[in-house]
Amino acid sequence: MLVAGIPVPVHAATPADLAAAVAAHLRDGPLRTEQWHAEQRQGGPARSVAAPDPDVVVAARSTDEHGFGSVVVRAPEAAGAYPTGWLFVARREAGAWRVAVEGEPTFAELSAGSEILHEEERRVLAGAGGRSEAGPLSTNPSDRRTGMRLPWATGQSWRYTGGPHPMSGGVRSSVDFAGGDGRVLAVRGGLAYTMCGSGRGWIRVVHDRGLATDYYHLQGNISADGKAVKEGDFLGNIGNDVSCGGSSTGAHVHFSLRRNNAYVPIDRYNFGKWVISASGADYSGSAWHGSRRVGVGGTLHNHGVLGFTQGVVDTDGGTVLNRRSGPGAGHPVVGTVLDGTTVTVECSARGTRHVGRSGYSSDLWNKLTDGSWVSDVFLWTGTGDPVNGLCP
Repeated sequence: MLVAGIPVPVHAATPADLAAAVAAHLRDGPLRTEQWHAEQRQGGPARSVAAPDPDVVVAARSTDEHGFGSVVVRAPEAAGAYPTGWLFVARREAGAWRVAVEGEPTFAELSAGSEILHEEERRVLAGAGGRSEAGPLSTNPSDRRTGMRLPWATGQSWRYTGGPHPMSGGVRSSVDFAGGDGRVLAVRGGLAYTMCGSGRGWIRVVHDRGLATDYYHLQGNISADGKAVKEGDFLGNIGNDVSCGGSSTGAHVHFSLRRNNAYVPIDRYNFGKWVISASGADYSGSAWHGSRRVGVGGTLHNHGVLGFTQGVVDTDGGTVLNRRSGPGAGHPVVGTVLDGTTVTVECSARGTRHVGRSGYSSDLWNKLTDGSWVSDVFLWTGTGDPVNGLCP
């Protein structure tokens, strides 16, 4: 669990001075690097356009020597348009502000040395999220374990109103949800930040393991500047807020996934024991819980967090999976387990090779806590590697 410290009161920086430096840095750096294609905003053909003026929010804890806050490039008020936002950190050196935003190498350096960030912030922001019970996030891009629930109360069912689509840039990092009691909750513990200058609409939570999640269109959201939140803490209500631009028709939450300070395709990541699945067009797709498929427009039951040493049984269209006495099809069947069941892995070993959903092929077998064995291809864990080490 992330625990925030209390920063020591300090003298405030001049907001205009720091804001101007952050805006100039963004125009000369990240915005120029991205070339600010029109397709990032409108979904149309790529063409370079002038970088818009960013909105800079200087945190009240900033001083004459150290700065922190958020910077957002508002989106046009158009369907399919979304804002882009970063946390920034700054330090005055030789009379000038040295600025870095999320995703730049110097962001970690400046965060680690910032006197206005509390201890947990320095650890999380400087260390790409720190550690958890699963350790640092694997550098293997196929490791899609999150330790996250869906962004509402466990046990509730909400409508899956929009399949994978962008937040900013070309990657489909986001999905839309609506319904239930309308209360949007943190999918995992972390540090929360309000992104828009209005203080409304957009919350970012930076988690451990290099992950972060965004929640947009919120109404009645919390005010946060590094606030420690736990899994399940209230962030806001579904809404139509477009304080940072874009559009919204019908109250919902636009939920996005970030990894290592950048948006990533949300396809094949797991939330609430549902695996998100993209298809050919933005906003289409489905979600899988075992062999159960729910398309856009259907409802998703929040089963809670899938642990880092757990898996969901996926028989690839069947109803039960055989449990065997050893790692391979040649070992006797000692029982069965239903499709969609959550099981815990004690350790893994190599055995007979099998092929599962989407052609996934592996000879990895997992020993469950009851002593029986199942093939890894019929158990969604989020990675094709052992999740709890190899058996002795």
